[in-house]
Amino acid sequence: MKKVILVIFCTAILMSGCSSNTADTVSNDVQQVNVSYDQMDNEGIGWGFVRKKGAPPEIPNSQKEVLRKYDCYYIDENAPKTLYLTFDEGYENGYTSKILDVLEQTSTPAAFFVTGPYLENQQELVQRMIDGGHIVGNHTVNHPNLPKQSVETEQKELSDLNKMCEEMYGVSMKYMRPPEGEYSERVLAVAKDMGYRTILWSFAYKDWDINMQQGADYAFNQVTPYLHDGAVLLLHAVSSDNANALEDIINYAKNEGYTFKSLDELQ
Repeated sequence: MKKVILVIFCTAILMSGCSSNTADTVSNDVQQVNVSYDQMDNEGIGWGFVRKKGAPPEIPNSQKEVLRKYDCYYIDENAPKTLYLTFDEGYENGYTSKILDVLEQTSTPAAFFVTGPYLENQQELVQRMIDGGHIVGNHTVNHPNLPKQSVETEQKELSDLNKMCEEMYGVSMKYMRPPEGEYSERVLAVAKDMGYRTILWSFAYKDWDINMQQGADYAFNQVTPYLHDGAVLLLHAVSSDNANALEDIINYAKNEGYTFKSLDELQ
């Protein structure tokens, strides 16, 4: 039986690119994790569900159990009237600055899941995210479909991006989102052993196609009817619709009694 020995060095001096825990603090302890990944299910699972107005999606209990086992979250089941706002940042399309302006004006925390090219090429925007108190999450260096990769490749994709973030911005990543929203039990296990919480979502819509933008009202009407307790909202920052509707969406949610929280408050 193949054994994969994952050694996590998490001192600031070594700059290893891993966090040894999944909570709010980073331990400087050295851990050795002995895991038999070859016996784990690696069949890709595409994260998807049928949206329900005003209610969370229905996810099978068996799937929920796997997510809980590996510190993977798509919703906060213990947080009534709470929302978590997240953005995926595969590339920059000119709207993130406006998004950050709105977040600042409305005192709204968010998380931005970025790739390697974004981290390198959009340094001013990434620094604004950090300075604004937002979370910069790990979306891997090259955005590969993780279940199709080896364990070693997944580890490298996550650790190399984190190392870049530490070296360039002095910030360690604690949360990861699998590219394409596709994962497997093995993918989740590797991420957890590297110290990550995996973040999926309980709301999304087809907002990523830059050639199919339909205006701010369209985005508003796609998002607001589907708000629900503990929702993790996924929006793509390449969408002009999202950027133009964001302030109205946030104000509507707050008027409905919702509070936006940081992923650091996720339970």
